[in-house]
Amino acid sequence: MPLMESPRKVEDAIYDRILPSGEGWTHTLQPGQVLRIIDLEGNQAVDTLFYDADNLEDHYSAIATITGQGNLYLTTGTILRAESGKALLRIVADTCGRHDTVGGACSAQSNGVRYDRSLEWMHNCRDTFMLQLSRYDDRLQKRDLAPNINFFMNVPVTSDGSLEFADGISAPGRYVELESLTRTLVLISNCPQLNNPCNAYNPTPIRLVIWEN
Repeated sequence: MPLMESPRKVEDAIYDRILPSGEGWTHTLQPGQVLRIIDLEGNQAVDTLFYDADNLEDHYSAIATITGQGNLYLTTGTILRAESGKALLRIVADTCGRHDTVGGACSAQSNGVRYDRSLEWMHNCRDTFMLQLSRYDDRLQKRDLAPNINFFMNVPVTSDGSLEFADGISAPGRYVELESLTRTLVLISNCPQLNNPCNAYNPTPIRLVIWEN
């Protein structure tokens, strides 16, 4: 589907927060609630996972989502599905146009492999995910992490099947809006990555806004 703006007004929201780069966030959406993620300064990667809040073992599945829509990228109309196939959320508005669901999250290990072994100590999304999960429910562990969505990130698949971490296609103020179809736990790491040129080596804050439908 094409780019689609939202009719919702921020002044009608029930929740509004600025999340600095490098920080994490968890929140449970109720059925019908709508979450808007705003790329405040442009080309910020927002690493995100979703869970069935009533069955935390059933987390977002890139495979089920991609297969269900027959498209590698996410945009307006995409249904985000769990491992069970359950529909968790629907993208109802999108002013960026394409979001990555195969590039994964940065980690100590990927920092070492992609950039330099000396950079393994740097802050990364996988560690932020783990910290947020431990605060939410101490039963959640590494095994509960799955390949995540990178909202606003541009990761084309090349002709030989490899991934290219390309310049972003987002811009200041662009957003994606998701309607929760069930009770859904949202897990975000606002990426702190300083080594990837896709964000001009400058991680930036995002804005999170929630409405009742």
